[in-house]
Amino acid sequence: MLHLTTTNIDEITLEIKKLVKNNTALISIGEHTDINIDNLVSSLNEADINFIGGIFPMVIWKNDVQDKGIIVHELSNVVQTYTIRNISQKEFKIPKTNFKENTNYSLITFVDGLTSSISNYLSRLYQEYGMKTNYFGGGAGSLTLQQKPCVFSKEGFLEDTAVVAIIEMKSSIGVEHGWQKLDGPYIVTKTSGNSIEGINWDAPYDLYKKVVENDSGMKFSDTGFFELAMRYPLGVIKQGTDYIIRDPLSTDENDSLVCVGEVEENTMINIMKGDKDLLIKAARKAAESIADQAQKPKFAMVIDCISRILYLKDDFKHELENVSEAISNQHPTIPTCGALTLGEISSYGNGYIEFYNKTIVVGLFE
Repeated sequence: MLHLTTTNIDEITLEIKKLVKNNTALISIGEHTDINIDNLVSSLNEADINFIGGIFPMVIWKNDVQDKGIIVHELSNVVQTYTIRNISQKEFKIPKTNFKENTNYSLITFVDGLTSSISNYLSRLYQEYGMKTNYFGGGAGSLTLQQKPCVFSKEGFLEDTAVVAIIEMKSSIGVEHGWQKLDGPYIVTKTSGNSIEGINWDAPYDLYKKVVENDSGMKFSDTGFFELAMRYPLGVIKQGTDYIIRDPLSTDENDSLVCVGEVEENTMINIMKGDKDLLIKAARKAAESIADQAQKPKFAMVIDCISRILYLKDDFKHELENVSEAISNQHPTIPTCGALTLGEISSYGNGYIEFYNKTIVVGLFE
C-alpha cells in the first residue's frame, strides 16, 4: 500500500509503478488533492500501468482521515478490469468472466455515488456473476453533492460510470451500521429513481418532518435539511438481513425525499436514529467479525460513509481506532486504509450485493 501526498504527476506515476509493477493499482484520491486527474490518467497510461480509481470526500490512512492525498492498493491476480458508462441509462452490458471452479474471487467496484440506478447496476453485476465472487466497493463523488466526474480508468475521468476489477483473491467482508429504529414501519407507495415520492400514500417530507422534529426538538427551517436529516436516516426492512440504510439528502418541490440510492416501491421502511456509542461499537464489530476469518491477509480496506464522520465529528477518530485495533490484534502488520464514500457496496450474509448508506464495510483480502 502507498500513501502519497505529492501532487507531482510524474512522481505519483513513478511511485505507483514501483509498487504495482505489472499488477493493477486501485487508487483512492481525496477530493481536494490538487492534481489534474485527466493528466494523471494520461501519465498512468503512458507508463503502461493498469488501474482503476475514484475521487472521494476523504481518504483513510491508518487512524487519520484527510480530504487531500492518494491511497494506492496493489491488486495481484487480476482477472479483468473494465469500465461501465451511462449507469443511469441502464443500457449497458456486464462483461462475461470465466470463473474457475473451487477458486475464490473478489470484485471491487467504484461507482459514481450521485448517479441514479446504482441498485440496478449492482443487480446486473449479480445477475451476471452471482455467488461466484464476493463484492466490495463504494460510491465516489464530492461532498458538495454536485455530480461531476469522479471515477477513472484507462478510458478517462468520468461521471455516471462505474469501474471494476475482478481479482482471484479470497476476501472476508464485515458490514455494520449501528442505527436504531425510531418510528415505523411505513410503506413506500411511490418512487422515481432516487426519490421517494409517497409514504403511506402521503407526501414523504410531511411525515418525516413531523417525526424528526418531534424527536429532536429542532426545526428543519432552522438547521437546513441535511444538517438534521443526517441524524435520522431511513431503514429499509429486508427479510432475513439487517436494515439497508438510506440517507435522505434533500427534498424537492413535491415534498419528496431525495436519497443516496434507490428505494423500491412497496418496501417497508422505518425512520432510524443514531447513538454515537452504538455506531462506534458497530464499526468495531464489522472489523472483529472478519479478523478471525482471514488467515494471511495482504491488505485491509475500509469503506466508511462520509455522513458517519459528519454525525460523529470528533468522535469519528474512535471509530477508526476501534477498527484498526480489531484488525491489528489479529494481523499486526496490516494497516487500515480506504475512503469515506457516498454509499457503500458489499455482498454480505446471503451473498447478494447491496448498496448501503451510513454504513461501514471492512474487507480483508488475501
